[in-house]
Amino acid sequence: MLTQQILMLVGDFVEDYEAMVPLQILLMTGRSVDTASPGKKAGDTVVTAIHDFEGHQTYTEKRGHNFSINVNWDNVQAANYDGLVIPGGRSPEYLQLDDRVLKIVRHFAETKKPLAVTCHGAYLLTAADVVKGRRCQAYPSLRPELERAGAIWDEPSDKLDSVCVDGNLVTAPAWPANPAWMREFLKLLGTEMSG
Repeated sequence: MLTQQILMLVGDFVEDYEAMVPLQILLMTGRSVDTASPGKKAGDTVVTAIHDFEGHQTYTEKRGHNFSINVNWDNVQAANYDGLVIPGGRSPEYLQLDDRVLKIVRHFAETKKPLAVTCHGAYLLTAADVVKGRRCQAYPSLRPELERAGAIWDEPSDKLDSVCVDGNLVTAPAWPANPAWMREFLKLLGTEMSG
């Protein structure tokens, strides 16, 4: 059996846990993961941000780690991948302005390949105009954005650890949902999961 190829779209200040943990889970289950970012080459890094929930009205943000890019952006061809992962954090705020990023997102939506999006990664879904009539979760502050784009809001749990599956689209509100988010994405990739 050929190894499944997964693409992960990241940029500076991607949420640390939403990039690193899924990367490790996917590698552990035998997938090959290309981490890519516009303008970056294999061997470059992006800076991550750590978002935490400390009892304030919103999350706090701290500098995270350097996250390795392992593929040249110019070499990324969406058709070569079996699935797409879009972490949240700050990077989706500017990645949504990149036409090539949106073309990649549309490819996965149109071909119905597994598409995993968490937290602020939903900005890429709305910018690519691929959520009309789709049930979605995201960080709660993105609810108006998703609803304006025609998505059906699926209320996340108060612990932000829930997941929403609508066909090939797996969405979650934030990194506390990583276990549920990745479990459902792996199911779409054909991994048999218990529980």
